[in-house]
Amino acid sequence: MHSTDTMLCLTVVLLMSWTLGGAQKNITWEVQRYDGWYNNLQHHSRGSVGSRLLRLLPANYADGVYQALQEPHVPNARQLSNAVARGPSGLPSKRNTTVLAVFFGFHVLSDILGTEKPGCPAEFLNIHIPDGDSVFDPAGTGDIVLPFQRIHWALETGQSPNSPREQTNEVTGWLDGSSIYGPSHSWSDALRTFSNGQLASGPGGHIPRETDGKVPMWKALDPSTGQGGSRGIYDLGNAWGNENLFLQAVSIAWFRYHNYLAVELAKDHPSWSDEDIFQHTRKRVIATFQRIVLYEWLPALLGAPVQRYTGYQQHLDPSPSPEFVAAARIFLASMVPPGVYRRDSSCHLQNASSSSDPFPAVRLCNSYWSRENTGMQQEDVDDLLLGMSSQIAEQEDNIVVEDLQDYWYGPLKYSRTDYVASWLQRGRDLGLPTYNQAREWFGLEPLQDWTNLAPHSQQKVLEVAALYANNTGHLELLPGGMLEGDSLLFSTIILDQFLRLRDGDRFWFENTKNGLFTAEEVKEIHNTTFRDVLAAVTYSQLAELQSNVFVWSTGDPCPQPQQLTTQLLANCTPMTVLDYFEGSGAGFGIIIVVLCCLPLVSLFVAWIIAVLRKRDFKKLQKKKASVRREVTGEAVHAMEWHGPKTDSSFVYIQLQADKTLKVLDGRGSVLRSVSLKDQQRMEVILSSNKGNKALLLKSPKEYDLVLFFSEEAERSSFVGKLQDFMKKSCVELHVSEMKEKSLLKQAVTQEQRKQILDTFFRHLFAQVLDIEKTDAGELNFESSQKAKESLTCELSRAEFAESLGLKANSMFVDSMFSLADKDGNGYISFREFLDILVVFMKGSSEEKSKLMFRMYDIDENGFLSKGEFLRMLRSFIEISNNCLSREQAEQVTESMFQASGFQDRDELTWEDFHYMLRDHDNELRLTQLCIKGIPEVFKQNVHNRVSFIKKDPRGTISDGEDRNLNTVTRNMDQEGQELRKRPGRKANQYQLHLYTEAQRKKYQQNRVQQKIQEFKRFVENYRRHIVCVVLFSAITAGLFVERAYYYAFASPSTGIAQTTFVGIIISRGSAACISFMYSYILLTMCRNLITVLRETFLNHYIPFDAAVDFHRWIAMAALVFSVLHTAGHLVNVYIFSVTPLSVLSCLFSSVFMNDGSQLPQKYYWWFFQTIPGMTGVLLLIILAVMYIFATHHFRRVSFQAFWITHHLYVLLYVLVIIHGSYALIQQPRFHIYFIIPALIYGADKLLSLSRKKVEMSVVKAELLPSGVTHLRFQRPQDFDYKSGQWVRIACVALGTTEYHPFTLTSAPHEDTLSLHIRAVGPWTTRLRELYSPRSLALIGKLPKLYLDGPFGEGHQEWHKFEVSVLVGGGIGVTPFASILKDLVFKSSINSKLMCKKIYFIWVTRTQRQFEWLADIIREVEETDRNELVSVHIYITQLAEKFDLRTTMLYICERHFQKVLNKSLFTGLRSITHFGRPPFVPFFDSLQEVHPEVHKIGVFSCGPPGMTKSVEKACQQLNKKDQAYFAHHYENF
Repeated sequence: MHSTDTMLCLTVVLLMSWTLGGAQKNITWEVQRYDGWYNNLQHHSRGSVGSRLLRLLPANYADGVYQALQEPHVPNARQLSNAVARGPSGLPSKRNTTVLAVFFGFHVLSDILGTEKPGCPAEFLNIHIPDGDSVFDPAGTGDIVLPFQRIHWALETGQSPNSPREQTNEVTGWLDGSSIYGPSHSWSDALRTFSNGQLASGPGGHIPRETDGKVPMWKALDPSTGQGGSRGIYDLGNAWGNENLFLQAVSIAWFRYHNYLAVELAKDHPSWSDEDIFQHTRKRVIATFQRIVLYEWLPALLGAPVQRYTGYQQHLDPSPSPEFVAAARIFLASMVPPGVYRRDSSCHLQNASSSSDPFPAVRLCNSYWSRENTGMQQEDVDDLLLGMSSQIAEQEDNIVVEDLQDYWYGPLKYSRTDYVASWLQRGRDLGLPTYNQAREWFGLEPLQDWTNLAPHSQQKVLEVAALYANNTGHLELLPGGMLEGDSLLFSTIILDQFLRLRDGDRFWFENTKNGLFTAEEVKEIHNTTFRDVLAAVTYSQLAELQSNVFVWSTGDPCPQPQQLTTQLLANCTPMTVLDYFEGSGAGFGIIIVVLCCLPLVSLFVAWIIAVLRKRDFKKLQKKKASVRREVTGEAVHAMEWHGPKTDSSFVYIQLQADKTLKVLDGRGSVLRSVSLKDQQRMEVILSSNKGNKALLLKSPKEYDLVLFFSEEAERSSFVGKLQDFMKKSCVELHVSEMKEKSLLKQAVTQEQRKQILDTFFRHLFAQVLDIEKTDAGELNFESSQKAKESLTCELSRAEFAESLGLKANSMFVDSMFSLADKDGNGYISFREFLDILVVFMKGSSEEKSKLMFRMYDIDENGFLSKGEFLRMLRSFIEISNNCLSREQAEQVTESMFQASGFQDRDELTWEDFHYMLRDHDNELRLTQLCIKGIPEVFKQNVHNRVSFIKKDPRGTISDGEDRNLNTVTRNMDQEGQELRKRPGRKANQYQLHLYTEAQRKKYQQNRVQQKIQEFKRFVENYRRHIVCVVLFSAITAGLFVERAYYYAFASPSTGIAQTTFVGIIISRGSAACISFMYSYILLTMCRNLITVLRETFLNHYIPFDAAVDFHRWIAMAALVFSVLHTAGHLVNVYIFSVTPLSVLSCLFSSVFMNDGSQLPQKYYWWFFQTIPGMTGVLLLIILAVMYIFATHHFRRVSFQAFWITHHLYVLLYVLVIIHGSYALIQQPRFHIYFIIPALIYGADKLLSLSRKKVEMSVVKAELLPSGVTHLRFQRPQDFDYKSGQWVRIACVALGTTEYHPFTLTSAPHEDTLSLHIRAVGPWTTRLRELYSPRSLALIGKLPKLYLDGPFGEGHQEWHKFEVSVLVGGGIGVTPFASILKDLVFKSSINSKLMCKKIYFIWVTRTQRQFEWLADIIREVEETDRNELVSVHIYITQLAEKFDLRTTMLYICERHFQKVLNKSLFTGLRSITHFGRPPFVPFFDSLQEVHPEVHKIGVFSCGPPGMTKSVEKACQQLNKKDQAYFAHHYENF
């Protein structure tokens, strides 16, 4: 097996050799890979980019796995740094090691070590600064914490004690020139020019090219200036090559050396290609680099020669160890000086530039990531290299200069940090062994006594010992190695590492078996020193450099003037703390406000559209309205002032010949009339300032008229006309003047008049009904003048009519006003009104009948003629818009005269009139006035005259009263109220024994038991709804909890939960809920599917009738989660905007690359420059538009706007898919929820679309009264439907393709389909106009329709209940028209029906509104031989008007039914009631009539108010332990 692997590896190597080398005829060796792979043919990845560090000793972690040792187990890193490394600078190296050797060493480390990359997920070992630290906490706050991020590790490690965390190396672990050419082939290609084998250079050719982002160079901020960006950062092989000016200079030297050799090779071999030259040069540079490191630099650094090379050792692992990583960095750091000299080849020192005084050297602390050296010249680099070559480094001891210890470039938002403390923390991050463990491993004696550690510095040793509790076994590797006087441990670790690197490298230049170099070439390489390199790449000559540039000896050229100390150099720029969110608060707040205002903006747009639609609708109605008469040219135009808080209106003033002043609006409609017939004097007040434009006409006993004219001339002209008019009318006109402000203050406005009348009526009723003053309203708050006005004011005819809710020209008002106006002055005083009100409120039936007799005894001869009786009846009929013809009124008159035995009389005395009303004495007694302003105390005693079904003791179903309810009167006419008990027909009676056993036993319960019973009934009644809502809510909550838990505790370690815990939980949990809800909400709109499923067994478990309600519920819940999702992301965006780049690159590795700048993207980048951000904002806009336009109000005002905006759901789903596809935080998951509902919805939609394409020819179009349009059109083939179902239609002839829902009024057995559509909105109004005779005459044919449906709803289940109640209001009777037709047909063919009884309640303002339904009911009455249907008609127009007339109409109706067995109003045998149906007592009586029935179906369709009343009645009765009322209603 081993030989097979070896052969495979050799094959791979040969193929690579041919690819990289064989393809070039002048490359005859195996080209070393850039990424370090396949150096070792047995262990291919050894030393490669991303390989693990080699642990020499077991990991020293707190838990043995990955948790680093921290306080209190180890000392505070800053305290330990101060104890170990604090000391004066200026001590020279013991071996005269030059500064060049130090920074060359850092360059060497960058070639074999790349451990600076932060780990992911981001973990921190922050350094707590002790209180009062002189550098970092001079104020002594004690809350300074320097962030320290752990480095990258192999994710497969750190899972158990058997596999502790192991860090990775992000560059090759070989001395292969990766610091020159980069750790990858692509990196190297980015550095090349691909011309003559050279590396790309900037202007002049001596400096590398400034980075342009193609090479991932580290771009940390300049801590001294805060500058960042690419300026001053050069493309090098090492990402950290620009860390400081001195390391940068060494890197540039090797860059130059490559180009120098490439030029030489190109001269010697002009036929070679670019690749030939580049690879030959690279090979030679790497070999030279290897030789200098091992045989020149390392001996100079350690002070000892390196043993000779004995050959390649394949089984030796050369991987860098964690011990070497830390030891080499700290060892070199102890030799770093506080500054570096610059000199030329003549040994002249160059002063460092400064804003103030010149300094002899460049300060190290101000040279990190410097952006000041942009446009660097060759001389700048040469001066630094030459200066470093002759400057002696700091002593190899434990002292570290303050430039590193206090002013090293800082992490994250801190510009400075402690180098020593950071590497102490890094050692703990690496899990380094203790000092004694390391010494034992390398064959050195462990430390037994603290005094043996550093005899030269006992004071520091004692400080360190105290920090470790005097336990030598706890002493860590780095502080122990630093305190050694001879640095033996560090030297041993460094030497061991480089020997392993040399001996384990197959491509080592001395390995003759790799075919890289001949023996002569190896010898030549051995003779090349770094002095030769510097001489080749700088302007200096060999003679101007010492023989070993890493060591300075006495007699060498250019000695340094003195050892540098910090006192000789410029001060270090102090630490600053960056605020990543600085300057972003206002913009971020504005975005939040804008997002919150999106619904308001959408609301404003919707309001504008609603206003425009209403305006268009009014224009459309104006076209249909009769043309108003033109305003005569004699009218005077002005602006009428209504009060200080009311807008003025444009009016015309006409002076009529009948002594009347009329105020008209712009269309000529009369707004008010001021009669001058009974006036002797009128007063006019004119304004005397502000342009003299105001005029006040005092109107006695009414509110005043205030007019504003355009100019004084117009006012003067009007006053002249008024004076002439008054003169002709024999009325004195008094004209006076006052200031405009006083004029307006003196004017009695309409609002003030209303307040006066309100007080008038309150005290009027207080006297009549003996109501307490507190209920009537006190007068104390008013002035005595106002109180006097209230009680002495008189009502005009218009005000009197308005108080009764009638028109001023009504016959009834005329009769009543004439009777009440005793003094005949044209006004009714408080006393006159009181006299007539007392009769109606407290009078007997005789007094009331006598009052009525006097009202209509016009000639006051004491008799009521037939003509006057007819006039009385017609005045009653006015209230219902003259619903009876004159012939019907005459028929009623004759019938009533005949029934009372007065058929031979032409006149009636009062006694005869009262006798005629003998059977209705009780009704007359209860008759009262319905007057505006009546106190609520009195209203509680007003009874609506309604009836309901009841089973009398004899078992007969009849109309009666509910004695437990205040809103119902006693039975008015037992004989007339009996349901279906008509002459010639069998009374509908039930046998008592059928119900005796089923009667529920009634018992008293306490309040708690009642609530429990109500709750049980609620659960029983809505169990299907509850189960569905609970199940859906549970799934939603489960999804939220699952995602929240996943990202909080179980997600892959990205660190996002640690970064934004609350934000990520809210945003991810709500995102899952949104995905689920917005997906499955589609199922609630699958009308075809629901129509099919409602006929299956699933209807017993799922309330399909509530699909639309469930749709709204899901939509509102989804909106809540959308808001939560947005709020979560607002939190996330803020946190991400203040999170350093090193953390963001972990969270979003596909978006961010950590380049060291640590600057995060601004908040607006997240909103407007990312796919999730932009789509998220668009989604919020779409949701705001969709939800606002879907509200009930805007849906009714502009259905077209609702239709269009709701179709934005297509764009909504597209954006949701795009929103999640970016995978910023997680992989897309929306499709998991969306696919199945989308497929079902798509199939349902395709089915509808296939039907929508078929045109339906309209067979008949008829315009019915009350704005109803009757359309009959052909029935499509295979169109099967049930009574009560609905369809959607569109009419292209209207210029729009929007579909509107309407219930079918045709029955399933009919050959055609029919609809009855009421014109209540723009679309239906235009449809009615389209099918009007005038439009059809222009078109020449009936426009066609497009049909979609049928769709199921609750009304189609009417036949599934033994007892069904159908409640139709207004145009909502359309489904019941279909049901009643279907019922008649099934009864005629003796079809089996489960339904045994149907109650149809028709609620209408007047029977003339839907006379077409009366024809259907009439047909039902004729064919209903089994008395299956009971019809009750409620005319609501009489409900809140003058109760006297309602009573008289009621009397006439009962008389008509008694005599002719049909309704006076409808012509039907069905009972007609006046007022609104009392649903609660009606349903309650059904429980008594049908005690054996456990479930009664209630089906309502009509105005929302009526539907809600039915729902409340059902809910109220369902609380009782009796029959359950199942309410079904449909909302479109």
